[in-house]
Amino acid sequence: MSLAQPALAQSDQEIAAVRAFNRFYTRKLEVLDQHLLKTPFSLSEARVMYELAHRGDLSAKEIGLELGLDPGYLSRIVQKFDEDKLITRKPLATDRRQFQLSLTAKGRAAFAKLERTSQDHVGMMLGGLSGEDRKRLVGAMGVVKHLLGEPGAALPPAILRDPRPGDMGYVVQSHGAIYASEYGWDATFEGLVAEITAKFITSFDASRERCWIADIDGRPVGSVFLVRHDDEVAKLRLLLVEPSARGRGLGQRLVAECVSFARACGYRRITLWTQSILVAARRIYSDAGFTLMRSEPHRSFGQNLVGETWEQEL
Repeated sequence: MSLAQPALAQSDQEIAAVRAFNRFYTRKLEVLDQHLLKTPFSLSEARVMYELAHRGDLSAKEIGLELGLDPGYLSRIVQKFDEDKLITRKPLATDRRQFQLSLTAKGRAAFAKLERTSQDHVGMMLGGLSGEDRKRLVGAMGVVKHLLGEPGAALPPAILRDPRPGDMGYVVQSHGAIYASEYGWDATFEGLVAEITAKFITSFDASRERCWIADIDGRPVGSVFLVRHDDEVAKLRLLLVEPSARGRGLGQRLVAECVSFARACGYRRITLWTQSILVAARRIYSDAGFTLMRSEPHRSFGQNLVGETWEQEL
C-alpha cells in the first residue's frame, strides 16, 4: 500500500554518512596514496591516461573539461608524460595553441599495466564476497551513480518473480519498517502483515492466488499479493515498493500483474483496502481502473486514519 514519496531531508547525520563513506571508499581503493595502487601514477594521471586510451586523440583542453582538472595542473601532467615519452603532442590545425594528445607505444604499455593492476586489486576486493553480495554491491553502485546524476548511468533492471524462501519475512519486515518510518505506524501493522503472509503460506491455492516480488539484482524491493476472497472476488493486498526503487513504474507493474492474473483465473471482481494518506498508491489504483467505493474513519496502527475500499469489475 505504501508508495508515497518521502519528504527530502538533509541532516548533519546524512552529510556525515556520505563523507564517511567517501573516506572509507577512497582508502579502500588506495586513491589517497601518492602513487595509485603502487604504480608510478597519481589518480589524476591515471584518469588522463584512461581518457587517452579509451577516447582516441584528444586535446588537453577537452581532457581538462571532461575531468574538471585545473589547466595549470593538467599542463604539468602533460609535460611529465611528454618527458617520459608516454604521449605525443601535435598542434591542432584549428588552434595552434592547443595540442592533440596521443599515447605512444610506451604509454599504451604503461596504461595496460595500470589496467591489470587495477583489475587485480578490485578482483581481490570482491573475492571475499559471495556471488549474491557482489550483485548487491554492483547494484548499489549503480544506484549511487544514478542518484548523483552521472550522465548515462542506468539502474539495473527490475524483475517481478515468484517468492523464494525468506521472502515472506522480507514482506513483513519491510512493511513494518517503512510504514513506521514514513507514517509513524506502530507494531500492530507489522502484526497484521505477519497474519496475512502466514495465511497465504498455510492456505495457498496456486490455481487462484499469487505473490509477486519486485527484485533488483537479486534483492527484493517490493511486493504484492492477489488472494481469494470467494469464487468471484479476489483481494489485492500488501502492495509495497521500497523508497530506493520508486519512480520506475514498479507499483503499476505489480498491480497490472494482479489484474491480469485475476482475469485469467475467472474472478469477476478485485477489491482492496487502503488508506487515504497513501496518495501514490491511490493514484496507481485509479489509473489501473479501480474505483473508490466507500471510505470510513478508523483508529488503527496507532493513528487516526481513513480507510478506503476500492474495486474493479473484470
